[in-house]
Amino acid sequence: MKITVEKNVVEFVPDNDQETAQLQILWNTIVDCVKFNRKLVPIGEYVPQKTNLARFAVEGE
Repeated sequence: MKITVEKNVVEFVPDNDQETAQLQILWNTIVDCVKFNRKLVPIGEYVPQKTNLARFAVEGE
């Protein structure tokens, strides 16, 4: 997946069908047209030298 950051905008571009499906699930989890949109909140730290994993919680879930 390609991730681009420009100021306060982050873009995710899937590289394959599986990533497209996962991004659709994420989008549907965060965006709720009937109620309020949720936020991604970082958990812990992201240090690529330790582990190449960034973890987030969905706020309001």
